[in-house]
Amino acid sequence: MIISSANRLQQVQEYYFSRKLAEVRALNAQGRNIINLGIGDPDMSPSEDTISALVRNSMSPGVHGYQPYNSIAPLRQAIAKWYQRTYAVDLDPEQEILPLMGSKEGIFHVSMAFLNPGDKVLVPNPGYPAYAATARLVGAEPIFYTLKEENGWLPDLKELEQLLEAGDVKLMWINYPHMPTGAEATAEALQSLVDLALKHKFLLANDNPYSLVLPNEKPLSLLSLPQAKECCLEFNSLSKSHNMAGWRVGMVLGRQDYLQCVLRVKSNLDSGMFQPVQHAAIQALSNSDAWHEARNEVYAKRRSKVYELLDLLQCSYQKEAVGMFVWARVPDAVKDVEAFLDEVLYEAGVFLTPGKVFGTQGERYLRVSLCLPENTIEEATKRITKHLSAQATLPL
Repeated sequence: MIISSANRLQQVQEYYFSRKLAEVRALNAQGRNIINLGIGDPDMSPSEDTISALVRNSMSPGVHGYQPYNSIAPLRQAIAKWYQRTYAVDLDPEQEILPLMGSKEGIFHVSMAFLNPGDKVLVPNPGYPAYAATARLVGAEPIFYTLKEENGWLPDLKELEQLLEAGDVKLMWINYPHMPTGAEATAEALQSLVDLALKHKFLLANDNPYSLVLPNEKPLSLLSLPQAKECCLEFNSLSKSHNMAGWRVGMVLGRQDYLQCVLRVKSNLDSGMFQPVQHAAIQALSNSDAWHEARNEVYAKRRSKVYELLDLLQCSYQKEAVGMFVWARVPDAVKDVEAFLDEVLYEAGVFLTPGKVFGTQGERYLRVSLCLPENTIEEATKRITKHLSAQATLPL
């Protein structure tokens, strides 16, 4: 290599799924027909009205140029109406809503906007790898806080107080409903984190894209809690809840002065969201309750099939978990979970995600996606059954 890479790249690795999916594609190129239960990529379509809005607006004159960095006003207004209807949160569409081209970019924007080199960032373990990666990319230090199954995958307040004693914590990431575990947080648990952020003067950011997928309770927003807007931001997305992952429509919500900081970063990195996509998002945000219920009915049936697969593997799991994944503990007989799942990939042709991807607290777990049809999940179970019967027992 003639030109050396930036030092910051030594702090991060290529995203796990970028590498693993390339591996899966290589196997498919060999004719293997891998069943991919590893990634949360919705296979169902957006509503027909959403697609029609995209097509109709794409044929209108004057919509193909650059767009406002903070989106067209009707999109912000639609988000405000959706948040009020869904979460009972009132937001000012002119000041408290910033649409994003996917919430993943917003995680980086917030890190760029608020973190200096040497600042500390509280990151969940297990949790979405992007939280730690973006911290490292901007020169901040991720400090991992522990989530445990026996505590409902909720933060331990005593541990957080100890981590905060050292000072320099500028930002804390939470993600409820939680990915990868599917745990929901109560209003009381989230309020305790808001109080902690106010006490220690750090920014609390909740990543909230899963709250409409198989929820047990009414969807909850961090911003619905008293004083949350003083110290909190919330991310949301249409990727999972509206089957629009590839459309890249997300949002960050909170105080105007916080969002202005994010906008200063964002406006230097993109040139606005394609206007027909914005009009389609407006339409999607008006999807009926019946549309969401129909999507969740499909996921619920698939989840039952995944339970059968996990029972075959002698895994334990929580049936009350929400979202589009099932998180399961692998039996102790399996000494190396990642090696076992690689064996399942190469011998049975089924890709399941090892929990260690999400942190050390996930090392004894695996994650299964609900984003494939029931008959495909059944085929995956048959393949694994055949593989295990050849092995006689789970590998030790």
